[in-house]
Amino acid sequence: MYPADFQPHRKYPLVTYIYERLSDGLHNYVQPSETSAYNQRHLSQAGYFVFMPDIVYDKTRNPGLNAVTCIETALKAAFEMEAAINPDKCALMGHSWGGYQSAFLATQSDMFAAYVAGAPLTELFSMYNSYYWNSGTPDSVIFENGQGRMEVPWWEDPDAYFRNSPAHHAQNISAPILMTFGDNDGAVDWHQGQQFYSTLRRMGKEIIMLVYPGENHGLAVPANRIDYALRVRHFLDVYLKGKKPESWVTSGVPFIKLEEERNRRAEEDRKSDGG
Repeated sequence: MYPADFQPHRKYPLVTYIYERLSDGLHNYVQPSETSAYNQRHLSQAGYFVFMPDIVYDKTRNPGLNAVTCIETALKAAFEMEAAINPDKCALMGHSWGGYQSAFLATQSDMFAAYVAGAPLTELFSMYNSYYWNSGTPDSVIFENGQGRMEVPWWEDPDAYFRNSPAHHAQNISAPILMTFGDNDGAVDWHQGQQFYSTLRRMGKEIIMLVYPGENHGLAVPANRIDYALRVRHFLDVYLKGKKPESWVTSGVPFIKLEEERNRRAEEDRKSDGG
């Protein structure tokens, strides 16, 4: 998708959005939505190229590395086809499985200036031993027979689980990451986010973690959806367009201040209810 009011002589930043195979929806119309953080139409209107390559898999138990090969190959082809893309101002984003592969590429690729990972798997050993609480299914089933494509439990091929875990290669990350979780995620245990965030913070890497209280795998509260969409767009504008960052990007919000704000709101609600 080309930027709105495209001018061939200019250079434009590019956002790559991934989730398995997206080419089947190539000609679908995407309606603009202020509540969608990954809305292609909004990104196009904001002056970004939007790129959505397919990801295919071989039988080598490499869901992360396969994504690296597909995405980097596709992006290089896009650079060759369209000279107006600025190769130094590209971002990668995805949610859930796409979030996992975005987080993994951050440890393997130097082609992106920023990453957005919504509810990503980050450490495959612990994720294997977790549960898909929304259905009560052990995640081992998903890894061996489903989207994980690992075919065997971790103890039969620990090297495959290790080489495809973002957390185990975090030392290679050089670009900023925006990661998001709901703290009631019933698909990807949000401790995956905590582990990744703590590791990167300890390493001195640039990572922002947004946590939405009470939210599941996808944000449901309209105010939270709008908030997330605005933050994603600001994050991209900062690292791809050079926009001045807001304080939540540069300084974050200390947990104690969040607790103080929650307590203040709870007290206001209690008073308004006549308590």
